[in-house]
Amino acid sequence: MDLAGKRRRVMRVLVVNAGSSTLKLRLLGSDDEILADAELAATQPKVDRRALTRALDSPLRDADAIGHRIVHGGGRFRTAHRIDAEVERDLRALCDLAPLHQAKSLAALDAVSDVLPHLPSVACFDTAFHATLEPAASTYALPAEWCERWGLRRYGFHGLSHAWVARRAPELLGREGARLRVVSCHLGAGASLCAIRGGRSCDTTMGFTPLEGLVMATRSGSVDPGLLMWLLERERIALDELADALEHRSGLQALGGTADMRELLVRSGGGDRAARLAIEVYIHRLRSAIGAMCASLDGLDVLVFTGGVGERSSQIRELAIAGLEFLGLGIDGERNGHATQDVDISASNATAATLVIDSREDLEISAQVRSVLR
Repeated sequence: MDLAGKRRRVMRVLVVNAGSSTLKLRLLGSDDEILADAELAATQPKVDRRALTRALDSPLRDADAIGHRIVHGGGRFRTAHRIDAEVERDLRALCDLAPLHQAKSLAALDAVSDVLPHLPSVACFDTAFHATLEPAASTYALPAEWCERWGLRRYGFHGLSHAWVARRAPELLGREGARLRVVSCHLGAGASLCAIRGGRSCDTTMGFTPLEGLVMATRSGSVDPGLLMWLLERERIALDELADALEHRSGLQALGGTADMRELLVRSGGGDRAARLAIEVYIHRLRSAIGAMCASLDGLDVLVFTGGVGERSSQIRELAIAGLEFLGLGIDGERNGHATQDVDISASNATAATLVIDSREDLEISAQVRSVLR
């Protein structure tokens, strides 16, 4: 087959998305229509190969190429890359920077490659969208020799989701993306904001690892480093215990006794004080971060909610917007209450739009896979 024929043939993309608790598989057709999908439980770093093999013994295997979501690309991977032995080796070296995700993504890569060894695979990075951050936004105020030796900088994450928002928001509004100042709120088990100007990331809340920033389901978000030093030095807390607590036993789980936002909202409505505090802390950090992102953009044209919580919780959207009228924001209560996917919930008198957008990382991945393989 000639090169042009090969280009035409690479159309159906199997998207492999390893998240905090699930492994999502989706086959997209030539027009990005969903041909098949499956979701497997994946709470451990390893992948259930037997379950994965069963899932792929279906139309999912009728793919021409595979796109893998990889959380951390470090300093090298600023765009999507076709996976070969060298790329895979470099990806494994980055596991320490995203322990919740990177090992699981690579386990999924191994497992899928074993079942479909003949297909080309492309790594699509959550950090790549933030490669456009200016030094003022990406640099830590740490000794220069540290930053140079160990590559210490703010990388940012959820880039595939934020990149999709950057493309989809202008489409929904019928406006030119190059002129829009967008704050994208990806709120799920992990959560981050991104300030987007002209389709490019200008600022974000996550940093060197996915621990920085907002309060999340089980992750702490930003914590005073002096507090952590105090625990390590004075209380002799072991490093592995500290890491486990920050990653798995903090956030909403620590504040309210559960990582499930839906349960917290129900309990808070019933008068549960711990649940109410959890939501108040979550919203306080979220609203503060929205303001910070707007400052990085010198204003705001569009606020977008995406991710599991952002898309499904009208209550969280309402609480987040309350008090942000000075940014030109306002939402219509009925639209907000009945929002499904890709809708404008702005109040009629709002000068900045508020959108709910379905997080279609799969579409962003498929676009990147086709671009690389051409």
